[in-house]
Amino acid sequence: MQQEAIQAAKAAFKLPDPREMNALQLAYVGDTIHDLYVRSLLVSRGMKVGAMHKQAVRMVSAFAQARMLEAIEPELTEEEQDVVRRGRNAQAKHAAPKNADPADYSHSTALEALWGFLYVTGRLDRLDELIRDAIGKTEDVWHKKSSK
Repeated sequence: MQQEAIQAAKAAFKLPDPREMNALQLAYVGDTIHDLYVRSLLVSRGMKVGAMHKQAVRMVSAFAQARMLEAIEPELTEEEQDVVRRGRNAQAKHAAPKNADPADYSHSTALEALWGFLYVTGRLDRLDELIRDAIGKTEDVWHKKSSK
């Protein structure tokens, strides 16, 4: 499933040591990981493409990702919490999108940095566990947000 796709992508390139990557680089990778999981989940539900796209947009929003981070933060290791802190404090050279709350945007960057860190360090089982947990714990939140 996602693990095989992630393993194949990871094997294709030699990635830098994560300690040499800044939080925004980790988030850049983590954004794609998050998107892959969301799209895989929606395809597994047999949804029509238009409906999948609308739902994916809601699930990858800063709002939804911030809620996902809040849902799993108590379960994070000290090292993972440090990555999240780095991601939350990262200063992008651009402002948060106009439709995103700046606090949510920094939390979503933190979540993506965590996903990127786990991917780059090869902790794919932990990545899978946390993403599934984050999505499962917040599914009602992004469904409520989507009905507005």
